[in-house]
Amino acid sequence: MFNNPIIQKLPKHLLVYIVDQNYNKYTDRDQAVWRYVMKRNLDYLSKVAHSSYVSGLKKTGISVDHIPSIDEMNESLGKIGWAAATVDGFIPPLAFMEFQKHNVLVIAADIRSLNQIEYTPAPDIIHEAAGHAPIIADPEYAEYLRYFGEVGSKAFSSKNDHQIYEAIRHLSILKANPYSLEEDIVEAENLIEELNSNGGIPSEMTLIRNLHWWTVEYGLVGSMDKPAIYGAGLLSSIGESKNALKYDVKKILYSLDAMDYGFDITKQQPQLFVTPDFKHLTTVLDEFANQMAFRTGGLDGLMKAIESGSTATIEYSSGLQVSGTLTDVLISEGRPIYISTLGPTTLNYENKLIEGEGKESHPDGFGSPIGKIKGSLKPTRFLTDVELGNLGIKKGKNCNFEFESGVMVKGVLNRVVRKDDKIILMTFYDCLVKHNRKTLFEPTWGHYDMAVGESIVSVFAGPADADAFCHTHVSPAEKTIKINYDEKSLKLFKLYNKIEELKTSNNSSIGDYEQILNDYSSLDIIDWLLLKELLWAVENIPENSELKDKILTKLLNIKEKNPNLENLIDFRLN
Repeated sequence: MFNNPIIQKLPKHLLVYIVDQNYNKYTDRDQAVWRYVMKRNLDYLSKVAHSSYVSGLKKTGISVDHIPSIDEMNESLGKIGWAAATVDGFIPPLAFMEFQKHNVLVIAADIRSLNQIEYTPAPDIIHEAAGHAPIIADPEYAEYLRYFGEVGSKAFSSKNDHQIYEAIRHLSILKANPYSLEEDIVEAENLIEELNSNGGIPSEMTLIRNLHWWTVEYGLVGSMDKPAIYGAGLLSSIGESKNALKYDVKKILYSLDAMDYGFDITKQQPQLFVTPDFKHLTTVLDEFANQMAFRTGGLDGLMKAIESGSTATIEYSSGLQVSGTLTDVLISEGRPIYISTLGPTTLNYENKLIEGEGKESHPDGFGSPIGKIKGSLKPTRFLTDVELGNLGIKKGKNCNFEFESGVMVKGVLNRVVRKDDKIILMTFYDCLVKHNRKTLFEPTWGHYDMAVGESIVSVFAGPADADAFCHTHVSPAEKTIKINYDEKSLKLFKLYNKIEELKTSNNSSIGDYEQILNDYSSLDIIDWLLLKELLWAVENIPENSELKDKILTKLLNIKEKNPNLENLIDFRLN
């Protein structure tokens, strides 16, 4: 996996989510589940999916015959500028977006169980590899996906968002576990409902996740009367891909309104959105981005940073970026005039740490005015040393000046830091900073680094320079369930393996397949998929009619007793 240079360049804090695929853990029945879903999907999706789907499978290293290894996928994806990394189930939305931003497709390492073959509430390798990967072969869509990650990784989440994520992850784990109790599932569903009802005003992350869901996961493209499927959730779901194009599933022209439509990951969707083309997706995303704090900045952006309670970056009009946990904003006449962070803070420019301005220099926090210094018509960031001197601000001298907001600064100027001919930072010793009667900085606190900039032009989630900030993520505490199979199941899986061996053997006979059917019958297990595999394997063997009839009889008996399996069993039955 790490042979792909794109993976090697990932920020360190994302590596915590990457797990080993452990390819050998897939059982022979898992491989059969993959083959069945891929055969059935190709049979249908080749007619109704976006034109890049079939060719995209080949371009991204995905075969119908076996579950793809992450190394196979990376070899193919690398040729189109992407990479793949395996993760354990759902990861936090912000991390998911960051992977996309870096052209990395996250692949859930697990595969759905046989009893969830049509639809699984948990992400799995069928959803990620066979759903997401093929459409990436379309350059316009691939750029949309990357751009979505770039925009989404700047979105602010609320504390409630994180609780909802953990609750959804917990529910998906429960639903994927065949041994979960019904009361535990109901309790988990009720918790999600409660959290959703108490969410208050939706955060940026909530809204952009809605856009992601109705495009990347469940999107349709083309005309309203005959759209094609491109969303990964549809491309990987046997049942829902067919239901999606039925008339009783409402189709809505994709627009920014989609951000207000919530979703339930455990149920089929009541409506779907149709984009005329992939370019339109980027247009709508840009409309949304124009409303986000990273583009609007200002007081609204600062308040979103405070409400998130997490690391954020505040960018001044000079380009100086303050990364830390914003806790206070001083407001005058409806405008922010002073910001304060609490805890380790860094100062950056163009997303790179300024030398000497790391967390060790600002371990307890950072505070600085916003605005223009009184006495000059020119923006403070563009003042020359001479113009600063005219305002009484000279290096090595006692300075006493006031901002237009009323913030007063008194201290000895030690340095002026410029980048691209702009002042971004000034450092004072023996400094006192006040606004009216409120003391904002005292001389005993050490030297005072003062950010320069007349306004806040951008505010976004996370640090400007993640590696320099030593930004860390914690992998989810609750892990997906690894099923321990009983002896009878292990014997069954060996029969799947035997079928595959016989298919590639030059010495196999009809008697070998008859023995598999006899061994299956002796296990006293109902497994329609093994019977389907056996039926397909003997199709081209002479003198198969008697064995074929026996297999068909067993399949028809299973179907009669389990009507819910009818569609699954009937696929390529004759």
